Amino acid sequence: MKNPELPTTGRATAAAIEELVYAKVFWRLIPLLMGCYVVAYLDRVNLGFAKLQMAGELGFSETVYGLGAGIFFLGYFLFEVPSNLLLHRVGARLWIGRIMITWGLISGLFAFTTTPLVFYTLRFLLGIAEAGFYPGIILYLTYWYPTERFGKVVAIFVSAIPISGIFGNPISGWILDHTHGAVGLHGWQWMFILEALPALVLGCVVLFYLDNGIRSARWLTEEEKQVLERNIVANEAGKEGPRSVATAFADPRLWLLCLIYFAFVAGQYGLTFWMPTLISAAGIKGNLLVGCLSAIPYVVAVATMNFLGRHADAHRERRWHLVVPAVVGAVGLVGAALTPQNPVAAIAFLSLAAAGVLSCTPLFWSLPTAFFTGYGAAAGIAGINAIGNLAGFASPVLVGYLKDATHDNRIGMYVLAGTVVLGAFAVLRLPAKLVNR
Repeated sequence: MKNPELPTTGRATAAAIEELVYAKVFWRLIPLLMGCYVVAYLDRVNLGFAKLQMAGELGFSETVYGLGAGIFFLGYFLFEVPSNLLLHRVGARLWIGRIMITWGLISGLFAFTTTPLVFYTLRFLLGIAEAGFYPGIILYLTYWYPTERFGKVVAIFVSAIPISGIFGNPISGWILDHTHGAVGLHGWQWMFILEALPALVLGCVVLFYLDNGIRSARWLTEEEKQVLERNIVANEAGKEGPRSVATAFADPRLWLLCLIYFAFVAGQYGLTFWMPTLISAAGIKGNLLVGCLSAIPYVVAVATMNFLGRHADAHRERRWHLVVPAVVGAVGLVGAALTPQNPVAAIAFLSLAAAGVLSCTPLFWSLPTAFFTGYGAAAGIAGINAIGNLAGFASPVLVGYLKDATHDNRIGMYVLAGTVVLGAFAVLRLPAKLVNR
């Protein structure tokens, strides 16, 4: 008669080995990818700090600033899907490295902005250069992680957004205050130059360090590769979604996901682009102090998004883990708008908004990756990200226009909050059995 303990012990041993393999993958990939995304996000949104000096010195209105902030996403939109398909074809190492080097070069050129036309042109080119980076990383992670591990690892990766705020905002404020006038350049010019350098360095690191997938990873043993590949094969076999570019864009679920992501991105960029302005309007003086206080909401967001990512994976529940933080984030946006002269209340509500709105991004990507696969995943993820990120164009343009038209920050925040709530309700249109994996 067989010993009943042996199979249990075998399963326990196999599970322990699997955890060790995934820990090895995590420490090889995620710190580097997070560092790249911290730099990417900083180069994308440091415009919020540059505005504190740049807008006045160049004579840019709120509408000009909002249009310049948003036009980045038009270039991003046009080149997102082709970029992700190329990554799927040529490999992540070459393509991610290329993206980082080109966006670093263009980001540094912002120091030489003189007119609205130059400003718009550089923002558009920056969008083209960076197109494909974020969805490319999301796609790349599907090569390594099955759905049941995806929420946690994406939450850790996307923590780069608030981390870029925690460290980037004080650094940006310090640069503005302490480099102004050096070698005849303004503080905002130095900020663009200095914050572009890490993208160039990390782009070169990616070219030599990143592996295209499991099979090409020389730091894994054959047995470790087989553990990872078995999980990926089993995960792909369970997906019911489209597997080609054409079927991905013919699937109505993709367009629902685009609407959901658009709503969440609108809240995210409305918050990140305008947070320094909102804190400054609450009576806070000094760019460095504004930067330090801007870091507080991001600290709260890091803790929240990682807790929710782990919790969603542990319970295999995706929809309500999105709906609840989205509604909480909307409440925070409204509260921040209603307390414009109270710094303590403004920081508290902005922390609530950041915790809710920024947590939506990593939680969202567990939805499409639960059923898209192959070229359908490459095209679908890029399409959703491209269309959703048009909110990055619409959101700052709309908020800037409403502020110029009404001379009031509150109206724009109300609109953003309503948009986030709309996205939360749209999540419930997805069948639970499709995404709760």
